[in-house]
Amino acid sequence: MLQVLYISAFSILAFLAVSNLLRNMFILGVDSQRQNRSSPSPVRNRPVIVPHPECLTEEGEIINEPLLVVRSLSIEDARERLDALYRASPNVHSQESEED
Repeated sequence: MLQVLYISAFSILAFLAVSNLLRNMFILGVDSQRQNRSSPSPVRNRPVIVPHPECLTEEGEIINEPLLVVRSLSIEDARERLDALYRASPNVHSQESEED
């Protein structure tokens, strides 16, 4: 007898959950169709753009120039530049003199 009570209770709960899901999906579809047909107000739906602080000058104006330029380098050119940086560092000269 207790098993029949559990089965009927869970069946009723499952029916309510599925019907609620279907009703919410129907309401969501109707709302989205209604919003697509009506013309949105330009003031209410315009997003507020807040620039990042690094994109502003000291006066608070927006910088309108590219901040980062990426270009491809060949492997040999990159190695030459890294070797030149390594040779120009002050620690290299002190280490070479200690080894001699």
